[in-house]
Amino acid sequence: MAETIKMTRPLISAEAISKSYFKGQHMIPVLQGAGLKANRGEFISVIGQSGSGKSTLLHVMGLLDSPDIGEVILDGNRIDNLNQSARDQLRNHVFGFIFQFYHLLPELSLLENVMTPLMIRHSIFSYWAKRKEIRDAAMDIINQVGLGHRIKHRPSELSGGEMQRGAIARALVGKPEILLADEPTGNLDAVTGGGIMELLNSLNENQQLTIVMVTHDEAIAAQAHRTVRLAEGRIQLLAREEAA
Repeated sequence: MAETIKMTRPLISAEAISKSYFKGQHMIPVLQGAGLKANRGEFISVIGQSGSGKSTLLHVMGLLDSPDIGEVILDGNRIDNLNQSARDQLRNHVFGFIFQFYHLLPELSLLENVMTPLMIRHSIFSYWAKRKEIRDAAMDIINQVGLGHRIKHRPSELSGGEMQRGAIARALVGKPEILLADEPTGNLDAVTGGGIMELLNSLNENQQLTIVMVTHDEAIAAQAHRTVRLAEGRIQLLAREEAA
């Protein structure tokens, strides 16, 4: 009897994504049929030159942008065509985002920045009822990224590495299933960037967090389970298979 092969459904997949932007009256194609699949617990890096469409692909997968053509599938269900409210819910509950430029709110302390995603989930009355629970959750993740001594500091008082760790804490406080990382070490020196990668690898290994990371750095990309290359708007090359 032939052995039955069990197929694993990807946690998230971008299917034949095309996306163009207009500069004046000129249409500039960025993605031209790009596709990417990530299994639960997988750490994938997407590498490519500046302007290759890496960030656009990540934004489409995380519902920060919409494809002109193609679909985004989450756990077997299409999500790119959902209404705005449903998309907002997914961005707040399923996806965590970290960016090259941190995007921490300058007027808030580190603790307040990390609490923000959980505050968004609640009405004013609900927040006040759960404020201790929300603060405790934020403190827990801040301690995990090693910033428990910096909770009262504003972003301007933090180093680049501390700001990125704060951004990671903010991305993780809502316990997302998928972390989308856009050049997370791009503004950092080699040593500090190495510390960020150690943190991401630890989160992936210990919490089975699914991570899709875009980068232009071959050495950073090589630390993921699997690397794909984006060029001319398409996934061109499977650069490295996950080690057996």
